[in-house]
Amino acid sequence: MKDTIFAALISFGVSAAAGPFVIPMLRRLKAGQTVRKDGPETHLKKSGTPTMGGIIFLLGIGVVSWIFCREHSDLVPVLFLTVCFGIIGFIDDFIKVVLKRSTGLRAWQKFSLQFIVTAVFAWLMVRFEGMDLDMIVPFSKVRIDPGYLGLPLLFFVVLGTDTGANFTDGLDGLASCVTAAIAAFFVLAGALTGGFNGVSVMSAAVFGGLLGFLLFNAYPAKVFMGDTGALALGGYVAATAYMLHLQLFLLIVAVIYVIEVLSVMLQVSYFKLTHGKRIFKMAPIHHHFEKCGWSETRVATTFTVITLIAGLIGLLALTV
Repeated sequence: MKDTIFAALISFGVSAAAGPFVIPMLRRLKAGQTVRKDGPETHLKKSGTPTMGGIIFLLGIGVVSWIFCREHSDLVPVLFLTVCFGIIGFIDDFIKVVLKRSTGLRAWQKFSLQFIVTAVFAWLMVRFEGMDLDMIVPFSKVRIDPGYLGLPLLFFVVLGTDTGANFTDGLDGLASCVTAAIAAFFVLAGALTGGFNGVSVMSAAVFGGLLGFLLFNAYPAKVFMGDTGALALGGYVAATAYMLHLQLFLLIVAVIYVIEVLSVMLQVSYFKLTHGKRIFKMAPIHHHFEKCGWSETRVATTFTVITLIAGLIGLLALTV
């Protein structure tokens, strides 16, 4: 438990200290966010705010991992997926905001890189840690073996979770707060399933790093995490769920990710089927609530509270 507490404090301290140095550096790189003209009108004033700020909390996570990796080798697969997805996001951000190529990585390029990284993660998890792909069923002690579906399901869960994290990153502090709440769940879940192990230490580092990042990302944001941070967080959540055999629990604790993805899928499908009609005023769904008159702070707070409640339900589902 002591390592977990130290991990959170160290990661918070590094992130909080890194912000005042990283943000001016991003400004010098002219790494300013270009706001969608078809988005909420209130977002137009955010144009030019530095992005790629995910570097800030990744520094905190990296320092903690360097300190504790020898004692807790099981954090290595989680760290690998988190950092590699963060690198993919950084490349995409760099192309878009620094090189000024609006498309960034092409969809097939990003997907191919994510696919390769996910394959290596699966190898690390199974070979390096000797883990299987069994899943704990919520509200039971039952563990099921997905058999031949295990590997395809892993790719679906990892890439789907990463997409959910990316969609959630649309308002000041939203993805940071929601994922910090998910990380808090994983700290406790790691303790319940195997003691305060490397996964708990990694989750504490993510929790602390995001709290440090929120000093600069809370409304009104001085920096955005960009794909650098969002893809890294999605990788962390998916990898941690697999290391703890809690893949099915993502439907509970990462419910905001799920809702964000479903809102986009429903909006696009309905738009095509009805030749122009919409279910939501705007998707992803956090923009719908903005269009309904909610402030960014209210949306972020509400979604965070929902995630915290979902985390409590997840803990209950784990202990029944």
